[in-house]
Amino acid sequence: MLARCAHTPNSTPLPPQAVALLSPQTDYHSLYSFKGYPSAATPTGLTAFKGAFYGTAAEGGAHTFGSVFVRNASGVRTLYNFKGGDDGAEPEGAVVALDGDLYGTTGYGGRNGDGTVFRIGTAGVERVIYSFKGGTDGATPILGTLLVADGALYGTTTAGGDEKCHVQGSAGCGVVFSVTTSGTEKILHRFAGKPDGASPVGSLIAVNGAFYGTTAFGAADGNGSVFEISAGALHTLYSFKGYPDGAVPYAGVIEHGGNFYGTTAVGGAYDDSGTVYALSRAGTERVLHSFKGYPDGAVPYDRLTDVDGTLYGTTQYGGDSGQKCTGHGIVGCGIVFSISTSGKEDVRYKFKGVPDGANPWSSLILEKGELYGTTISGGADDYGSLFSLQAGGTKTL
Repeated sequence: MLARCAHTPNSTPLPPQAVALLSPQTDYHSLYSFKGYPSAATPTGLTAFKGAFYGTAAEGGAHTFGSVFVRNASGVRTLYNFKGGDDGAEPEGAVVALDGDLYGTTGYGGRNGDGTVFRIGTAGVERVIYSFKGGTDGATPILGTLLVADGALYGTTTAGGDEKCHVQGSAGCGVVFSVTTSGTEKILHRFAGKPDGASPVGSLIAVNGAFYGTTAFGAADGNGSVFEISAGALHTLYSFKGYPDGAVPYAGVIEHGGNFYGTTAVGGAYDDSGTVYALSRAGTERVLHSFKGYPDGAVPYDRLTDVDGTLYGTTQYGGDSGQKCTGHGIVGCGIVFSISTSGKEDVRYKFKGVPDGANPWSSLILEKGELYGTTISGGADDYGSLFSLQAGGTKTL
């Protein structure tokens, strides 16, 4: 996990159900500030399900191994606290709904210490349905939200698989897997580092019977790739070069209008601050925007969100040069941005750290015209925040 930026906590925390309008120009609302132990810290992905929002927190909780939380009309409460050990630890990414329950992954813990796939009901009853084994199996399923397709769950692990492959110090270069709700797992592909890639971390998508995703490292130039799995075979659509096209595409891709769109966390034309790119089905890549750190953002970390043809996302750093959130060698607490498919980028909100939040890490979700997201640090107590932002409107710089 990337380091959280340090702040001095505000002595007056926001009430749990407060909706404080912090920026009239962008209709930004801070909805909740996380408190660490014994509740939760470092919130990651969100999903809307049965009239409420469900999310994971990678740290904090009653046992300090992370939690699943829910936000509904009554406020925010912890639904489940992970116990570590066989139960799993450090859930990251959003949970997904299938047959009335929610499913997600923990990056660590489980029977073999290599992470888990878990099921949880809306009443808070949790069960591990699969524990990764490492070795030729997968290990450490971090960042990527599971994909539901054909009644099963599909995802990636950053390690495990090919035991001869070692990239970025990994024990194995990761796998693509499927698992049934009863816990039967199948490996669809084991990455070999070169030429196919290493450390698949972004969420998969399914388009016309094929799966698409990204690897953060490896591939022809060592900077990661976009891949397709169809009929059981993997094809590398694009290998990143670093400059000026980007590197380390943590985020996975989305599909819009017959093309794929995604982000790279680093690389690009300006100070290694990352990019937004478009990719054709034939594998032709085009950089839509290279982040500058200031006045826009740096290190976009999770996938984009399509709102009627305009793409929204977040960067973990950059934005306001006067803020003391520092990381990756860049000043700033991160931003929410929008970008057109032709490459026109607007900064929608610049995070301040305290009390609104800092370092947005996970993708935004759209619900009834509002975008919802989380920050992994900042907020009133510096343990992260939950926020909303109206889609559309004008930029703020």
